[in-house]
Amino acid sequence: MRTIVLCAAIFLSSGIATNALAGADAAAGAAFFKGRCAQCHTSAKGAGNKIGPNLFAVLGRRAASLPDYNYSAAMKASGIAWTMDKLKLYLANPRGVVPGTKMNFAGIRKDEDNANTIAYLATLK
Repeated sequence: MRTIVLCAAIFLSSGIATNALAGADAAAGAAFFKGRCAQCHTSAKGAGNKIGPNLFAVLGRRAASLPDYNYSAAMKASGIAWTMDKLKLYLANPRGVVPGTKMNFAGIRKDEDNANTIAYLATLK
């Protein structure tokens, strides 16, 4: 419960609160990230990239903006700013949102897992 309240406070204070995270659990998102996302992505400040880019401070960042990662042409041309709503769509269906992305992942199908993962990513500042 404390995690949810903390995340809500972060979202409200940053002006990016949305329904995408109603009831989300950042701790559950961290566990999901570790099991499903950490194979390809790091999330620690200053950590290098893996197959995918480091996702530390991804919320609010422009897509394809890390200088030390080789993004696909599709991601570079996407013009995306990673809001919670855009992350929700992308994580559910990466190739549907950015056709031609290098991300070889079918997507997070369960809304709860998706919201929890975004809640976790929102803590990485």
